[in-house]
Amino acid sequence: MNLSPRKKLFVDTATEMFGDGAIITNMQVKEASAKAGVPKAGWFKKACKIGYNQFKLPSENSPAAAPAAAIAPSENVVMNLVATNMEKQDLVPSPFEGFVPWGNYGNLKKIIKSGMFYPVFVTGLSGNGKTLMIEQLHAELKKELIRINITIETDEDDLLGGFRLVAGETKFVPGPVIEAMERGCTLLLDECDLGSNKLLALQPVLEGKGVFLKKINKWITPKDGFNVMATANTKGKGSEDGRFIGTNILNEAFLERFAITIEQPYPAASTEKKIVMGSMKKYGTVDKEFADNLVTWAEVIRKTFYDGGVDEVISTRRLDHIVKAFAIFGDKMQSIEMCVARFDEDTKESFMDLYTKIDAGISVEEETSNPLLDGMEEEEPAF
Repeated sequence: MNLSPRKKLFVDTATEMFGDGAIITNMQVKEASAKAGVPKAGWFKKACKIGYNQFKLPSENSPAAAPAAAIAPSENVVMNLVATNMEKQDLVPSPFEGFVPWGNYGNLKKIIKSGMFYPVFVTGLSGNGKTLMIEQLHAELKKELIRINITIETDEDDLLGGFRLVAGETKFVPGPVIEAMERGCTLLLDECDLGSNKLLALQPVLEGKGVFLKKINKWITPKDGFNVMATANTKGKGSEDGRFIGTNILNEAFLERFAITIEQPYPAASTEKKIVMGSMKKYGTVDKEFADNLVTWAEVIRKTFYDGGVDEVISTRRLDHIVKAFAIFGDKMQSIEMCVARFDEDTKESFMDLYTKIDAGISVEEETSNPLLDGMEEEEPAF
């Protein structure tokens, strides 16, 4: 390879830093350019590219470095021990038909549009649209999102990556955290409070500083636009009432790295009616009266739940389940019964009875202290 003095200075500097014939990344190209005082090395990346974010330095043992087309890597070539096909995938979420923006949608949109690294923890009861809201924000803004469902088994290998057998060879495959950092997209830690202390591997990631991959001695710096969002049914302090069994008390240092915590309630009745009507339109069965009754029914149950009168609640997600069942079976009471059958028999019957009263136009005003408990009072103990 015939090189000008400036180009040769870059190659010599990079070779001294990374080794003769080494395969280096875009970040390492920048480091060598800075050290050599050569501001641009685009010629090198164009002539010596051998794969995604992979460039081969000329070797003294070979007279010239072949252009990318001549030495395109095959499946059997180990490149920095990394194997992945994520760069070929479009990770922008698909739009959800009938989605209704509400609550903290606007605030989260501002965070995403800012492009700043600003970790967010979203907490709230199950089925109120935490994850869907984040997904649909990214769908609207055409921004990529990588969602990881956290469990007690999730560890550093799952998050940052590890060695895998690829085409008969052992290669280091980057995990979803590394992919999100290198793509400059959002990382969603879904059901974050189900994780263990192994999530502490994300401490440097949550500071926005990058992370060191110990297994291959490589430092990864996040691209602009990278951010972390987490969803959970608790605030990382465990579930005292046992409703969310399996949730854990998360390390305080881990939680402290989230800049803000957003508490997501169930939507107001007016918003929930739009959501239910949207579901009906999507499933092809629109019944405004049924939608109004379902929202009123859910609202009364939630009030009683918050007052400690019942142990179960009807979520927005469950209303969607009922609407879908109604589109399939065409029977309101059958649809409700099938969708509340997951509760114990007394709760199921009280929920069904409450709906019949609402559907019949019977008022369930606040003076009825606990409409769900009518007829369910315990007998006085005999002495």
